[in-house]
Amino acid sequence: MIKQTVLVILAVIITFSACAQDNPNTLSEQEKKDGWKLLWDGKTTEGWRGAKLEHFPEKGWSIHNGILKVQKSGGGESANGGDIVTIRPYKNFILKVDFKITEGANSGIKYFVDTNLNKGEGSAIGCEFQILDDANHPDAKLGVEGNRTLGSLYDLIPAPENKPFRSGVFNTAMVVVKGNHVEHWLNGIKIIEYERNNQMWEALVNYSKYKDWPDFGNAEEGLLLLQDHGDEVWFRNIKIKEL
Repeated sequence: MIKQTVLVILAVIITFSACAQDNPNTLSEQEKKDGWKLLWDGKTTEGWRGAKLEHFPEKGWSIHNGILKVQKSGGGESANGGDIVTIRPYKNFILKVDFKITEGANSGIKYFVDTNLNKGEGSAIGCEFQILDDANHPDAKLGVEGNRTLGSLYDLIPAPENKPFRSGVFNTAMVVVKGNHVEHWLNGIKIIEYERNNQMWEALVNYSKYKDWPDFGNAEEGLLLLQDHGDEVWFRNIKIKEL
C-alpha cells in the first residue's frame, strides 16, 4: 500500500506541468483517468460554505478571472468574511492548491477540520499547512524553531528554511493523507511528514496552542478549509484525489 501511495505521488509531481498553469481550474484527461476532481470550478462558490455559516460568506471573498481571493481587511483571524470549508469531509487523499501571497500576508490550508469545535471567535480548528510571507509577517518568528513559517504544520512541525518557495507567483501546496501518515509538499518537493495517533504526536500537541482541544488532529476524516486571516491571498487549481 505504501508503494502504491509513492507511485501516486510521483505521478502527481510529473503532472505538475506548464499545462496545468496555462489552463487553471481544469483537469487534464490523464488527471480525470487518475481519479482527480476539482474542488473549485473557478467560477462559482459551489462546494464551499463559511466555516461558521450554512452558506458562502457574503463578504471577504471574491472570484475574478479564475482566482478565489481572500480580501484584505485588518489582518485578523477569521474576522471579516471568515474561513471557508468544503461541504463534505475527506479521509484519505492528495490535495493540491495553488496559492499566491501578497506582501506580509497570512493564511492557511487546513484539513481534519471540525467546525463544531470552535463556535467562538477565530479560525475553525484543524491541522494547518501554513501560508505566510516569512520575510514580512511577524508570525514567522513566533512559535518554536520556525513552526509557524510557510509550509509548516502550523505551531507543530517546522518546514525547512530552504524550501522551494517562489515569491510573487503561484506556488503549489500539496497535502497527502493516508491513514495516520501525513505529508506536506511544496512545488513538487516534500517538506514535512509525520504520523498521527501516537505518543509522539500527543507530545507535540501538548506543547502547542492546540493542547486544550480534545484529541486534536486524530480524527479519521474532516473538512478542508481555506483561511481568512485578513490578508489578501489568491487561490486556484484546487484539486483532490481520494485514495
